[in-house]
Parts: sequence; C-alpha cells; structure tokens
Amino acid sequence: MAGLFKVAAEAEEDGGLLSDRIRNALTDEIASGALVAGSALEEQQLADRFGASRTPVREALRQLAVSGLVEVRGRRGVVVARMTPERIMDMFETSAEVEALCVRLATYRMTPLERSRLIELHEGSRAMVEANDVDAYDAFNRVFHECIYSATHNSFMAEQAQDVRARLSAFRRTQLRQGDRIRKSRDEHDAIMQAIAEGDGETASRRMRAHMLNAAAALRRYIDDRLRPVDGPEPDNL
Repeated sequence: MAGLFKVAAEAEEDGGLLSDRIRNALTDEIASGALVAGSALEEQQLADRFGASRTPVREALRQLAVSGLVEVRGRRGVVVARMTPERIMDMFETSAEVEALCVRLATYRMTPLERSRLIELHEGSRAMVEANDVDAYDAFNRVFHECIYSATHNSFMAEQAQDVRARLSAFRRTQLRQGDRIRKSRDEHDAIMQAIAEGDGETASRRMRAHMLNAAAALRRYIDDRLRPVDGPEPDNL
C-alpha cells in the first residue's frame, strides 16, 4: 500500500508518467490478488486515492484493458477481469515460442548497428539490476525485446510478437518482483546475447524459450506466495 501513496507525492509529474505509475500500481495489486476478479475500479475513487485527476486514471485503465487485466462492462463500469494462473501460463508458453522464433531469425538477420544497439541496452541494464529498480528494468526489458522483433526484418512476425507481448506486459513486469528474478533475468539475457554474438540462432532460440518459461515460473511462485492460504488449496483466480 505504501507504493500507492508514493504516487500521490509525484502527482506534479506529467500526465503520461503518472498514468504509467497508476497502471503499474494497479497491475501489482491485481497480480498479487489484492484486487480480486470482479472488483470495480471507479475513476473518481482512484483519482482521489492516487492524488491525480481523472485523465491519467482513465489512461491507466485503458492500458489495463488492452492487456486484459480489466474489462469494461457497460453500466457496471470497469472491473478486474478473471484471469486464472493456468490461462496466464498458457499465454507465457505461447509467448516463449514466438520469442524463440524471433531471436533465431534476428540472430541471422540483424545488422551490425542493430547488434550494437542490443549490446548497449544490455550493458545499461546492469545498473538497474544493482539498484533493484523493477520499473526501470521493466522499461528496458520492453525495448530490448522489441529490438529483437525489429531485427527479424519480418514486419508481420514483429507485429504478432508485439501483440502477444502486450497481452502479457503486466505479468512480465510483476514476475520481476519474485525473489532475485531481476538478476536472473539479466543473466539469461547475457546467455542469449552470447549466442547472438556467436551467430548461433538455434542456441539463442533455446535460451530465449527457457528465459520466457523461467519468467512464467517466477510469476507463478509470486502468485502462489500471495494467494495460497495456509494449509489451503491453490488459488484459481487473480
């Protein structure tokens, strides 16, 4: 809850940045189970809670709707969508295959400039990991993977990868909060970058697939840690 009030203290920042902070805070609450499926998200109440106007709240809710975390239900307004852990794991499995295909093609097709850009991004992420800055690493991670999509030089494939990623973006961010996942994520990127540098698309593909499945496992542990009652059954919804 402390993170939610932190947003209000930074309300003087531009609306776009504030909407991102609101979205991130709500994402963490939904993924951790603090906001359960069916919970109503009323614009004015959220605006008061975050010390913001309704405009950035509306934008945050729009972004959450795109990722499938909330639904717009006519007169009921915006509610938290029902999303089972099993459904999320299916989405990660699909993403793992798409990402693996992208990095295999990108390894063989990327230009020296594109490779240099990836190296630069990867090196820059070290400080984020050392600071355990999840928000900064999440932003970097998005750009890193998008650069790989672009380097396939297959616009249709890049579009499909982007669409799948958009559906999973909230969960990909949240899994970084589990244990030392942020450090492991960078180590996995390092292994992928090594395969790319060696021009070994098959190895890069296998490592990317493992990277995505590791992220899925981290998210499942994060969910279970927060939702499973003591001596109770596993959760069936977020």
